Amino acid sequence: MGPARRRAALPLRGGGSPQILGLLPGKFSIFQLFFAALLLGFVSLLWLQLSCSGEAAAGGGAGAGAGAQRQPCPPQPPAPLADDAAWGPHRLALLVPFRERFEELLAFVPYMHRFLSKKRIRHRIFVLNQVDHFRFNRASLINVGFLESGNDTDYIAMHDVDLLPLNEQLDYSFPEAGPFHVASPELHPLYHYKTYVGGILLLTKQHYEMCNGMSNRFWGWGREDDEFYRRIKGAGLQVRRPSGITTGYETFQHLHDPAWRKRDQKRIAAQKQEQFKVDRDGGLNNVRYRIESRTALSIAGAPCTVLNILLDCDTSETPWCTFG
Repeated sequence: MGPARRRAALPLRGGGSPQILGLLPGKFSIFQLFFAALLLGFVSLLWLQLSCSGEAAAGGGAGAGAGAQRQPCPPQPPAPLADDAAWGPHRLALLVPFRERFEELLAFVPYMHRFLSKKRIRHRIFVLNQVDHFRFNRASLINVGFLESGNDTDYIAMHDVDLLPLNEQLDYSFPEAGPFHVASPELHPLYHYKTYVGGILLLTKQHYEMCNGMSNRFWGWGREDDEFYRRIKGAGLQVRRPSGITTGYETFQHLHDPAWRKRDQKRIAAQKQEQFKVDRDGGLNNVRYRIESRTALSIAGAPCTVLNILLDCDTSETPWCTFG
């Protein structure tokens, strides 16, 4: 998906020209040219291996530290084993609200595909790409992802694109007993208050419907998770969290760079008061949207489905949905 990487030509010692033909005699046979091509191919493969191992980056010679550790090449995504009964009967819909964070997406999709496959979690990754001109609405995108995820998935993960799980003991299995907050306040690198349920939250589809999904009134960044916590409690459900995880705030890698990508935290007009209220009427039942396109992609061998979503806004109800 990303542009192909280019390798700089290897310089010749003594300041000579890097032209390959300069290394060959003035007259050479087809056999000599073929041998030179094989030699160049071998050198290219060797250079690739050294680049993966970290030796080339370290200098490889006397300038490299004797104790430098070799960095292994990134593993290829494991082949799906759809017929393996050990993977269990459930399938996860990984719902990823998204807008313009492509560098994070390129890291997220292959990483999560490998992570879940290693744990034998059947899954489909849905990138919920908001392409309208309204402010970002994470909750509405999750509602749309839920409705569009198909009947072959029976539970969801509301998953931020900038949060990668580093501890393989984290549980992504079917949360039959109730909503399971993977990115708990004891583990999330930034948010530590007791009612926090953002970042990564697993729910069965039945439990999500019991909550009527999430409120569609939260345009801009933040507060939709806090309102959803109240919905969970109102539906008689109990939030569960990981236990026995000893990695603390190092459990996740947070990819977001606040200096590079500012969050839309502006509060407009009545939004300042509305953000603390419980939306008792809206949710799955009144999310307004249109699917502009549905595209199956493979990012570094990891499959995902990109939904280009046009949300709609009733400006008489939520005038803060626009940037004006």
